[in-house]
Amino acid sequence: MGEVVIAVYRPKEGRGGELLDLIRRHVPTLREEGLATDRPVLLLRHPGDGSLLEIFEWVGAHSADAAHKNPRVQAIWEAMGRIAEFGTLAGLPGANQPFGHFEPLDGIVA
Repeated sequence: MGEVVIAVYRPKEGRGGELLDLIRRHVPTLREEGLATDRPVLLLRHPGDGSLLEIFEWVGAHSADAAHKNPRVQAIWEAMGRIAEFGTLAGLPGANQPFGHFEPLDGIVA
């Protein structure tokens, strides 16, 4: 059974387009490396601060650890780290309120 993860990325000023380019490659790379399932990716943007939420499914509990040792995945994560901050759900504006609203970004990731 897989595990669903919700990643939060906050692009640095003027770097949102570059971040989306990396996100387009992120889960496909994880899949090629046998780390993510074929479950469709959900990509959302928070209207308040522009944070991006990427929701995908790991193959299993071992996947995150394996990703940290995978050079292809590490290259993407390092590039992301240069142009975005890795955030938390709790850090999103309005996270303490029920029924948060997000803009869907369809067609970005297969």
